[in-house]
Amino acid sequence: MLHSIQNDRLFFGVYLRVIVAGVNKDANHFMRETSMEPIICLKDVIGEIARGNEEQRAFLNIGTGRFVTFSRDALDAAELGSAVRAGEEVMVREAGVALNSGDYRELPDQFDIDDCSIMRRFCQTVENDELRRGLLRSIQGRGASMRIRSTVEAFGVAEAWSAFRDKALRVIAIDWLEKQEISYAGE
Repeated sequence: MLHSIQNDRLFFGVYLRVIVAGVNKDANHFMRETSMEPIICLKDVIGEIARGNEEQRAFLNIGTGRFVTFSRDALDAAELGSAVRAGEEVMVREAGVALNSGDYRELPDQFDIDDCSIMRRFCQTVENDELRRGLLRSIQGRGASMRIRSTVEAFGVAEAWSAFRDKALRVIAIDWLEKQEISYAGE
C-alpha cells in the first residue's frame, strides 16, 4: 500500500493531513481512499498542559484533534460507576468514553511535570546572587508555585520566568507527542 500526502489543511484549529492510499495490483491502477489524520498544533498542546491543575485532567482525541477536560470527580465517577448528581450524567458518560476509548490520550498533568525542578533550573540561570538566593528560598515547601510567581514579579523577571517555563513545557509536549506517535506542527 502506498501512502502519499495529498493536502494539509487547517480546519477548526487542527491541521488535517489528507492521505491518499491504496493500490489495486490486480487492476494495475491506483484506488483512491481518503482518510484524515489530524496534525496537532504544538502550541495548543503546550497551552493545555500549562492550564492543567490538580482538579482536572485533559485528554486529546487523536481522531479529531480536539482537547477535552474533565474534573477528577467526573473521571472518578466514570471509573467507579458511582451515582452522580442530576445534570452530571452527560459529563460522566463523556469522561468514561475518554477513559475507555482508544481515541483519547491523557495529556501530562502536574504530577507528570516536575514544576519544582523547572523552577530550580530557572533559579540557576539567574546571574544576580541576591535574586537567585531569593528565588531559591521562594520555592521551598508547599505553595512554591504561587510564591515564585510573586517573587519573579517583585524582582521584575516575570517575562524571563515565563519564557523559561514555556520552553520547558514545550520539551515536555514534544516528548509526549512523540511517545504517543501523534503528528504535530509548529515550532
